[in-house]
Amino acid sequence: MKRIFYFPFLLLTMKTMAQIQYPATHKEEVTDDYFGTKVEDPYRWLEDDNAAATKAWVAAQNNVTNDYLSKIPYRSAIKSRLEALWNYPKFGAPFKKGAYYYFYKNDGLQNQAVLYRLKDLNGTPEVFIDPNTLSSEGIAALSGLSFTKDGKLCTYSVSKAGSDWSEIFVMNTDTKALLADKINWTKFGGVAWKGDEGFYYSAYDEPDEKSKLSKKNEFQKVFYHRLGTSQKDDIIIYQDREHPLRYFGVGLTEDQRFLILSVTEGTSGSELWYRDLNDPAQQEFALLVKGFDTESSVIENKGALLLVNTNYEAPNYRVVLIDPKKPERTHWKTVIPEQKEALQGVGTGGGYLFASYLKDASSKIVQYDFEGKRIRDIALPGIGTAGGFGAEQEDRSFYYSYSSFATPPAIYQYDIASGKSTLYRKTALSLNTDDLVTEQVFFTSKDGARVPMFLTYKKGLKKDGNNPVLLYGYGGFNIPMTPGFSVSNAFFVEQGGIYAVVNLRGGSEYGEAWHKAGMLLNKQNVFNDFIGAAEYLIAHKYTNRNKTAIRGGSNGGLLVGAAMTQRPDLFKVAIPQVGVLDMLRFQKFTVGWGWTVEYGSSDSAQYFPYLYRYSPYHNLKKGTSYPATLITTGDHDDRVVPAHSFKFAARLQEYHKGPNPVLIRIETNAGHGAGKPTGKVIEEAADIWAFTMYNLGMKFKE
Repeated sequence: MKRIFYFPFLLLTMKTMAQIQYPATHKEEVTDDYFGTKVEDPYRWLEDDNAAATKAWVAAQNNVTNDYLSKIPYRSAIKSRLEALWNYPKFGAPFKKGAYYYFYKNDGLQNQAVLYRLKDLNGTPEVFIDPNTLSSEGIAALSGLSFTKDGKLCTYSVSKAGSDWSEIFVMNTDTKALLADKINWTKFGGVAWKGDEGFYYSAYDEPDEKSKLSKKNEFQKVFYHRLGTSQKDDIIIYQDREHPLRYFGVGLTEDQRFLILSVTEGTSGSELWYRDLNDPAQQEFALLVKGFDTESSVIENKGALLLVNTNYEAPNYRVVLIDPKKPERTHWKTVIPEQKEALQGVGTGGGYLFASYLKDASSKIVQYDFEGKRIRDIALPGIGTAGGFGAEQEDRSFYYSYSSFATPPAIYQYDIASGKSTLYRKTALSLNTDDLVTEQVFFTSKDGARVPMFLTYKKGLKKDGNNPVLLYGYGGFNIPMTPGFSVSNAFFVEQGGIYAVVNLRGGSEYGEAWHKAGMLLNKQNVFNDFIGAAEYLIAHKYTNRNKTAIRGGSNGGLLVGAAMTQRPDLFKVAIPQVGVLDMLRFQKFTVGWGWTVEYGSSDSAQYFPYLYRYSPYHNLKKGTSYPATLITTGDHDDRVVPAHSFKFAARLQEYHKGPNPVLIRIETNAGHGAGKPTGKVIEEAADIWAFTMYNLGMKFKE
């Protein structure tokens, strides 16, 4: 039987907490002129995260936040429950390289997952790489892994304190001994081995130490590193001095015949180049797919031809066969035509293609041969998310994972010839997931668009308009929000909440048309969808305004910031995490310039007025009562720099009127989220849930 904690001092605590004394934040006279419009930016000084004044401000804000959170009577009980729920073995799907199977495992509360290996899946695994030994604080994370074809050598990348910068190491897999080779200043790029003599990678010049977490990243280059040599001797095989803001990704086909270069000018749109390494006469890259107005990627080669996944004349994507000697689009041959479902990616293995589609935001997997013949639709356990469909051409089976909002991850072995899936490993945890229910609803947004939403709650929910809701969304960058299990979100459902995920426009749930409907001058559609989701839940008696919390991270942090500034009356709690909140200056830091293809730029007379109308930092209004707000960021976030959150918090504290708290939680030695130690993840989750539940008027159920 559950016990509900009643705290006789709750009202006294609420009265005390309503009298928050926020740190004084000084203002400076800073004004920018955007095409004749004067815009004040009095908190510009907070952009300098190395300044003593900024560090003092951060410390003062954290003190106020910690003081508030420490007074929530069930905060420690929430953390204890989360630790108990988190403490179960978590396995990744095995994959084979050379003579070994490799898999990731976290025993329960380890700060980082450990990479294990074994020769026989029924044998005893051995530790291959344990990132927990690389940092006493658990802040070193594996961010990349690549093996030679025979599996005898591998590279692994390590990122520290949540930064996107990574360092590449080389290991002899037989002895597990490190070679002397080491590569620095890589970001957003993998490694492509050429035989066992060397590898290709992309990197930047060494940045200035003081500004490495905030300065704009420019002039990425592609290198070839020969084993046994120094990084300074690596050969530049591609660079573009005329376009400093382009990204380069490099890869090889499985037979190592074709070296593929993907060039992007931001987060969407790509141009493809290639080198046929079997042709000694071709020493330079040749163009394969021209232009940045479409998205294309090489799947694999079929002899001298290349299979490419593209959305050219196919918003839901299709697979085409391209002869590199005749790359013009008139010569393309369609192998897998565009379907009504949106194609998310294509893997290969055992001589087949595995196409991953989304059907109303849930996985649908289809197996084809290389000629495009449909072999079978792969049966999945239910409505959820499946991933890992791919192996090497000589393999006869592989392992994939499946999960949903109410189903913890399970791993299945897939037999390529028969199409049979066999359960390999289930997740066991101390939570009765049979009590969880997920339903998918559809609502009509402001302009008539039909938008899906997943709702997860406990069986027996009463639609009496009084259930607490956590509404989550992202809505951008062609990224879908698909069903997946989270023990943290399951905790909220266990406490009687509804966890709601909206499939907003801007994602890839319904292909490129859905993406374009939520980007650039259509971005307001995303905010309208999110607001519409809240209105739907209220109208259909799931909840009410005083029981509704909203949460999102990164682009989702922008979403929360825009929703709470446009409709502060609609939400009781807002949690913008590592958000893009200053839409006039995001492009001036690290990789922010790459988002201009998604948002536009304030440097453009076309986009400035639109960005200015929804930029959360610029649309806060004096004397307005805003939701109870907990802003979160990390001091090492070099993707969405913490200045966004700093400035938004300062202005929100200045303008907000009313008893709702406005706080910022700034994590030290943490970045955008990837690689965060389990201990820090649990602490942050406990603080967010304590803040959310307390301000929604929820009681803690033991």
